Amino acid sequence: MNDIEKLFACFDKSATLLSRELEITYLEALAEAGENVSLQDIVQDVNDEVKAELSRLLKDIGQSTFQREDVCKAFQLAILKGMREAAQPHHAPTPDAVGLFMSYLVQKLTKESKALTIVDPAIGSGNLVFAILNGLTDKKVRMYGFEVDETLLKLAYVSSNLQEQEIELFHEDSIRTPVIPEADLVITDLPIGYYPHDHIAENFQLKEEDGHSFSHYLMIERAMTACVPGGFVLLLIPNGLFEGEHAQKLNKYLKAEANIFCLLQLPQSMFKTELFGKSILLLQKKSADSIQPRQALFAQLPSFSKREQLTDMLKQIDRWFKEELQID
Repeated sequence: MNDIEKLFACFDKSATLLSRELEITYLEALAEAGENVSLQDIVQDVNDEVKAELSRLLKDIGQSTFQREDVCKAFQLAILKGMREAAQPHHAPTPDAVGLFMSYLVQKLTKESKALTIVDPAIGSGNLVFAILNGLTDKKVRMYGFEVDETLLKLAYVSSNLQEQEIELFHEDSIRTPVIPEADLVITDLPIGYYPHDHIAENFQLKEEDGHSFSHYLMIERAMTACVPGGFVLLLIPNGLFEGEHAQKLNKYLKAEANIFCLLQLPQSMFKTELFGKSILLLQKKSADSIQPRQALFAQLPSFSKREQLTDMLKQIDRWFKEELQID
């Protein structure tokens, strides 16, 4: 077995044992299993037989040194298994290939920065954040994450400990919370749906006049207000975000508040149906010296498995950054 397979086996078997013993869900048990691996100890109150088996699983990996990315990959594979079993596709982690591509964009944008503050207002289990952080090892990064789902937040917390990544996590609704740290960069895999708290939505420009507002519209506005002038907002969005009768308000808001840099549609092969297709949206919050590119970059990304086509696309993106933003 390779390192990822060894780690996954430990996480998976430990979570299965703990789920049965503690009568909790697989995902809740996975967070407990991850904590055991992080501390190299069994921290749960379980019977001697289960404790012995958990200790054996820990011993199998305890003497090895693993790459940070392998730990992340193995833990996220276990999370993905748990979400599939729980039928929670809306909570699915950001795919690794997408996280790596977004990390590439972040590295381009922050090439000259030595220190960054980054906020993810809907961090989930943290897969996107860790992809970004693993590409910024040469910088001092202050990372903040918000999440309303307690299990997902615990998974993000355990994953950060496993990878020795420092993240300040908040069990809060980032739309509702009165204070979010000012950020040079706001990133998120945008959650889609209706926001149930109309009295909170009242404070947003992108509220609906009748009925519940869209949580994804409010989250975009929250991202823009959290971002410093001249900073960037990088979002994974549904392809239909700018379509439909409500989109006019969003378009008007973004035209007033942001410079639209890129809209990159992910390959259709990544999604079961066209309905679930997603794109990467890159915005810059307007400032006194920010400049709207002469031509925003709109592109359909090729399949990530087609190396030659992907290399050509990366060259086009590099050329756009150089010509429009003077970034090599």
